[in-house]
Amino acid sequence: MLKLGVVIAAVVAACWLGVALLGGLFKLMFGLAGAVFGGLAGLAAAGVVAMVVVSLTLLALLPLLLPVLFVAGLVWLVVRAAQPRNQVPAAH
Repeated sequence: MLKLGVVIAAVVAACWLGVALLGGLFKLMFGLAGAVFGGLAGLAAAGVVAMVVVSLTLLALLPLLLPVLFVAGLVWLVVRAAQPRNQVPAAH
């Protein structure tokens, strides 16, 4: 009778271990899927936040950058005006 009890306990323990391993596998797979999709959603949210922050930062820096932009535009105009015009040959 003692041997039968030990065999039953071993079978129950083996079944318990198998179900626990299967449950752990499901937990691992669902955790991995959640991390992947959660990470993608987090990256998308971070991208939107970054676009908002960068645009607000550029708007805040605009008064500081306007003189530099005007000087760059003036240099561009002078360089463009100094270049010779392309003469288009007349067709005969």
